[in-house]
Amino acid sequence: LAWLAVWELRPQGLEVTFFDVGQGDAAFIETPGRQQILIDGGPSGEKVLEKLGKEMPFWDRSIDLIILTHPERDHLAGLLEVLKRYRVENILWTGVVRDTAEYKEWQKLIQEEGANIYIAQAGLRISGGRTSGGRYDLFILYPFESLEGKEIKNSNNTSIVARLVFGETSFLFTGDATKSVEKELVLSPTPHNLNADVLKVGHHGSKTSTSKEFIEAV
Repeated sequence: LAWLAVWELRPQGLEVTFFDVGQGDAAFIETPGRQQILIDGGPSGEKVLEKLGKEMPFWDRSIDLIILTHPERDHLAGLLEVLKRYRVENILWTGVVRDTAEYKEWQKLIQEEGANIYIAQAGLRISGGRTSGGRYDLFILYPFESLEGKEIKNSNNTSIVARLVFGETSFLFTGDATKSVEKELVLSPTPHNLNADVLKVGHHGSKTSTSKEFIEAV
């Protein structure tokens, strides 16, 4: 009970944790209002479940929002096990079609989950209500248009790019977007605020992403 009291009384702010899941991405966000957001799940269910178990209290078996940036195994596979172990309230993804075993299981699980499903598109904003700890906003910057139902062999360049803002602090999540997408964002006729304090570099730091022009914009 004392441990529970310490948890309840801890200072409330925004916490962003980047999980070490090997060759892949998984980031966990806890908002001032105690909403929990998981962006991608890495390539292993075992690893992401272990990390979540350390960040979340043992009685908490629900996640408010899962974001799948794109349906490649190193971002998707871990989310399959999360869907089996946790109650997920909302799911945000692009809806692109892939012909893989992981994708087919993903489709099956999200239908069974009964969560609210949203298709990502530039202009969408997810906001947290004002609390004593402050307010957050998550802005979707890419893709520019709905990709739902489109079959795309290499989905890296369909990655959701999102900017999280909390007070004067900001984070930019890029999935596996390559330099061509970065260029689109920088040169877009509809300006996007790419400025961020923390950048999750594209494609795990691969040379295909994180161009000089993009870094200067960020």
